[in-house]
Amino acid sequence: MKIDQDEKSLDALYLLRGEKADISQEIADIKAYTEYSKRSYGYGFLSLFQRHYAHCLIIGVGLMVVEAFGGISGVLSYASTILHSAGFSSTIGSIIIGVTEILAAIIGVCFIDKFGRRTMLLTSAAGICLGCILLGLSFFLQNLQIGEEHTPILALVGLLVYLSFFSIGVEGIPWIIVSEIFPINVKGPAGSIINVISSISSWIVSYSFSFIFEWSSTATFFIFAAICGASILFIWKMVPETKGRTLEEIQASIIKDPCSMRTANHASRLE
Repeated sequence: MKIDQDEKSLDALYLLRGEKADISQEIADIKAYTEYSKRSYGYGFLSLFQRHYAHCLIIGVGLMVVEAFGGISGVLSYASTILHSAGFSSTIGSIIIGVTEILAAIIGVCFIDKFGRRTMLLTSAAGICLGCILLGLSFFLQNLQIGEEHTPILALVGLLVYLSFFSIGVEGIPWIIVSEIFPINVKGPAGSIINVISSISSWIVSYSFSFIFEWSSTATFFIFAAICGASILFIWKMVPETKGRTLEEIQASIIKDPCSMRTANHASRLE
């Protein structure tokens, strides 16, 4: 918390705790924790690469990899190609896809605070995995010339399932979690590094998607399904729930830092 931002911080805490709440001790605790973090672990880019922040960094990088290597950039870039290869009209399919994404995004916004970030991420990853399986199955059946009259519908359903579940969780929640898990003293550098990793990962998927798709359309989506399956395990094991928790409470659960634990306990008592 910077000195010139004290007034904004007070307003934010009053909004969270209530206008009549005594937040003086909590403000003091947050300032103490911020100064403790700077004094103990430094401030800036190089300070991020300490064992103390390893767990947070793994979570942040892992979530960006989950988002990119689930295949979204490739699927969006080649959605019309996928529909055309499946024998479906790309124009009609694109309209349906657009409407589906908007509705799914609205649903995601409505439910993120009700069910929590972690639950929504797990649901999203599972849905993306299902969508990839359906897409892979549609091309598999098409290659075998089995049920050719139904494979276009199966491909469209798979694509809609994929994009719907991507929109409710994996599309935006990783960025929310990244903004919540890093301490103030390294939040800026961490955000920059993770943004670069996200861009590189997306480029790799976009660049390689066409080659893999031409090699085997079926294998392309089964590979993405396997990656999404692995991402479910990653989220389950590594990603904490951050809904309704302060930075200090999140840090206490991730890093087991004594100072953040004391501040988190105080915040819990206030609630």
